[in-house]
Amino acid sequence: MHIHIESISRIHKGLNLEKPKNPLISIIDFEDFKFKEDWIDIKYTSSLYTITLKDASCGLDYGRNTYDFQEGVMSFIAPDQVFSITAKPNQKIKGWMLNLHPELLRNTSLGKKMDTYNFFSYDVHEALHLSEQEQHTVTECIRMIDEEIQERIDKHSISVIASGLEFFFNFCTRFYERQFNTRASENKDILSNVEALLKAYYVSNKNTGLPTVSYLAKNVNLSAGYLSDLLKTETGKTAKEHINLYLIERAKNILLSSELSVSEVAYDLGFGYPQHFSKMFKSKTGLSPSEYRISN
Repeated sequence: MHIHIESISRIHKGLNLEKPKNPLISIIDFEDFKFKEDWIDIKYTSSLYTITLKDASCGLDYGRNTYDFQEGVMSFIAPDQVFSITAKPNQKIKGWMLNLHPELLRNTSLGKKMDTYNFFSYDVHEALHLSEQEQHTVTECIRMIDEEIQERIDKHSISVIASGLEFFFNFCTRFYERQFNTRASENKDILSNVEALLKAYYVSNKNTGLPTVSYLAKNVNLSAGYLSDLLKTETGKTAKEHINLYLIERAKNILLSSELSVSEVAYDLGFGYPQHFSKMFKSKTGLSPSEYRISN
């Protein structure tokens, strides 16, 4: 069974809550309702951005896996992503849920930036784990936004709410960077795995196209967005940049150790069109493949 949630009003009605003050944004306290048995194990999508912070165990099935989280975990779900609830019926948890319709942000500066917040594309097991102080910080942001929703509806409301949300997202970005940094040893293992996967790709997947970020992410059990941001924090380069650098180094070795034509090198690497290979090679090295071969 699949249910699509198209509005915040429908969420409030389903939870037996009063109508939302603003039909485009709502902040709900988890203590105001209990999970019902008929909500469990159903596939959901929605037209909304949904952010949750919880401090008690509650299951959530999202993407490839099912996970149970303990205290201080924040999850981000973008519109049209599939998720399901695996909590126990009537389970009480503490925390809050923010639901935001994209229409609220139309014609605001934040609306143009939403795609830059990569944590909306992370898998649930890549959730943000917060310290007690960090929980306090983000919850205070949410409290101020909720005050604006509950008490003021005027011509300034949308800009004030959007500014509050951007402030909140900036903290989320900071805390994710902290999470990447505090898991440095684990990240180094992932970096080693990425390098090994790129090498193995050309042993087992020849002539199937170029390696992709999705291929790397799947094989290290991370989402593409999380992997790219992790590598960016660890090395200063995104996953795509790592792939391109590996391709250039491999191309250099082939050019200097074989008599293959430039076109043959391009096809050997997985490029569909030799000119794309030549363009990328020159952009990274300052020389065309032929010029590089001659100069070395």
